[in-house]
Amino acid sequence: MTTTRQDAWSKDEDILLAEVVLRLIREGGTQLQAFEEVGKLLSRTSAACGFRWNSYVRKQYKSGIELAKKQRKLHKKVTVLLDEEEQKQSSQEESQEQKEILPLKDFDEVILYLKEMHSSALKWETAAADTDAYQEKQQVLEEKVTKLTAENEKLQRELNSIEEAYKALVELMEKARNMVALKEEDKQQKV
Repeated sequence: MTTTRQDAWSKDEDILLAEVVLRLIREGGTQLQAFEEVGKLLSRTSAACGFRWNSYVRKQYKSGIELAKKQRKLHKKVTVLLDEEEQKQSSQEESQEQKEILPLKDFDEVILYLKEMHSSALKWETAAADTDAYQEKQQVLEEKVTKLTAENEKLQRELNSIEEAYKALVELMEKARNMVALKEEDKQQKV
């Protein structure tokens, strides 16, 4: 019997959780499936994974979630188009089979048939190549989003520390002005 972990989450575990959730969003899966998958990988309960996602990790990946949802919609559209194309092809194949039942009358019909088959094969190869290219572009863009998100967070922390230092400097200057004003008042009172 395996025991479930209850220790603190590491950054690597948060990243794994985010990657699996975003992948399943893209693929049309559910977050619950992602939590179960990550739970098995990390020896944690799916509830713990869901709580971690909703309480902390999700906030850091808002843009990634939006991108994954857009990719899911695009994937659905592509799937619908491919299904329609398959239906068209199957109906064409049925009609072609009916045509094949009749003996080909001459050599020109054979050539025409082979040309149609060749163009159909080329369309499928092109569609597969386009899908691969889009997937590669998607992966590159996801990596850029991840890098830019990390850089944005780093710059935001630096900005916050600079603003705090600036406020401290302004307060210090205000105290110095007040001290100078008090010294001048003391001098005037002595005179």
